[in-house]
Amino acid sequence: MALLENWEKWTSFLGEQVTEAQEHGMSKKMIEKSAIQIGDYLAKNVDPKNEQERVLKDLWAVADGDEKHALANCIIKLVQSHRVQ
Repeated sequence: MALLENWEKWTSFLGEQVTEAQEHGMSKKMIEKSAIQIGDYLAKNVDPKNEQERVLKDLWAVADGDEKHALANCIIKLVQSHRVQ
């Protein structure tokens, strides 16, 4: 997946998706739940394509449930701040 190979494109894309979800009325809690599901899927099924993704996968692998919630929220904030206007 070419999108995952470039960190800036990936974070920009995710930021756009978060913004769109918010604009369509998705709650912060539902966005967080979706982020955790996506994180679980990516950690199990996708090989990291760059150093940043490797760090996220390694952190996800050692995180417990509460830590995954915190990490998901941090990732949401990160992608929103990197979203291309």
